Amino acid sequence: MKIDGVFSGGGVKAFVFIGALQALEEKNIQFERVAGTSAGALFATLLAAGYTSKELKKIFMEISLDQFLDQSYIAKLFPFLKWITLYQTMGLYRGNYFEEWLRKKLSDKGILTFADIPADKLKIVAADLTFNQIAVFPDDLKDHYHIEADYFPIAKAVRSSISIPYFFRPAKMINPLTRQRSYLIDGMILSNFPLWIYDQHDKQRTRPILGMQLTDPNQHDQKRSIENAIDLLKATIDTMRKAFDTRYISENIAKDILFFPVKDIKATDFHLTDKQKLELIDFGYRRTQAFLMKWP
Repeated sequence: MKIDGVFSGGGVKAFVFIGALQALEEKNIQFERVAGTSAGALFATLLAAGYTSKELKKIFMEISLDQFLDQSYIAKLFPFLKWITLYQTMGLYRGNYFEEWLRKKLSDKGILTFADIPADKLKIVAADLTFNQIAVFPDDLKDHYHIEADYFPIAKAVRSSISIPYFFRPAKMINPLTRQRSYLIDGMILSNFPLWIYDQHDKQRTRPILGMQLTDPNQHDQKRSIENAIDLLKATIDTMRKAFDTRYISENIAKDILFFPVKDIKATDFHLTDKQKLELIDFGYRRTQAFLMKWP
């Protein structure tokens, strides 16, 4: 069966997607189109490139995630410098290693730019801080940035989407016509679960849509206690991240959303052990199996 898939962000918690994909493959469920934000954008991209769950498990079990935490040579010698220079760099880690790593993985499948995959196969969501808007790759490249999507590296688009604020440095996009520079960060800031990309009210679905969300299914009913300025700041950021998607999900039937409530691991735990990786993969596999038994 062919379906469309939407993957949420959630950092290293996204290991559960590998197990979920294995369960879907066993039921001969394949993705026709995929979309995602942050870590979800990474897995959507690898799926669009043709990677299987078996290949993904091998890749991510072998790699040490802390390799993605790349710093300058001087910062490695003097770790405190990354905090001193944070004001100027706007991120503790450069993100260059990740982009180059992904470029090589895509190249192994004969893919570099959006011209190398079928049109509408992949959608990647980031947040453009310069223009205060959601940026969807490749859709917005021509209209917003005067860049031809056919020549734009997919790895660069994903690099934009995974730029966790202050953790990774923002990605930069320069409009070749106006020379305007845009700063792009993790799409989770504006839409962490872009189900709206494929589930549009004015269009009839051509195939089932399955959303994969790295949160608790009851998150929308949780209330936050605000007692001081710190609580207010945290609540403000959390509302920015979730409000748009929460309203959308609340107005639609949640039967097509597969929730993975990973609670004991943070999104930025880049020092996962092999045991933790396998536990996340197994959790994704078992939860997806149970979901498929009742999915209409």
